[in-house]
Amino acid sequence: MAAGTRAGGRDGRSGGRGDQVPAAGAHTARARPASGAGVPGPPGENEAVFVISVAAQLSGLHPQTLRTYERVGLITPGRTGGGGRRYSYRDIERLRMIADLTAAGIGIEGVRRILDLENAVEALRDRNAELVAELEATREALREAVRSPAAPQPPRSNLPALRATTAGQAVVVWRRRP
Repeated sequence: MAAGTRAGGRDGRSGGRGDQVPAAGAHTARARPASGAGVPGPPGENEAVFVISVAAQLSGLHPQTLRTYERVGLITPGRTGGGGRRYSYRDIERLRMIADLTAAGIGIEGVRRILDLENAVEALRDRNAELVAELEATREALREAVRSPAAPQPPRSNLPALRATTAGQAVVVWRRRP
């Protein structure tokens, strides 16, 4: 198939859907803001950059299988403005995991349940990391409070019958000198 033709297309036209296949070994990238010195870095693991045919090659699956997995909700690729699918590195890894599970004899519903459980475990790990960080911050604040000197206390009265007074409630006792 020639570069620039649509995967599965009979006449080689793209149909305007954005499912263009890049040259062998290449990948397409969405426009990204340039980083720092104007040189863009590699795409992030969640950035949708691969067209469906490249994603199918990288995952070892047929493009129609990818469409089926999307239809049943196992994968949700990004979309271009024209509606073309774009897959990220994370999507490719998920597709490989799905392929491994189905090759092991697990049905689609079993795969869905396993993926849901793995997502729940990941969410719990993230929440645990947040709580550990919050606990460490609280411990550090407590250590700092113990290390720093306390606010100065008002002087205590030597007279046991009188309580310590605030500035607005001072009592003045006058005695005549003999």
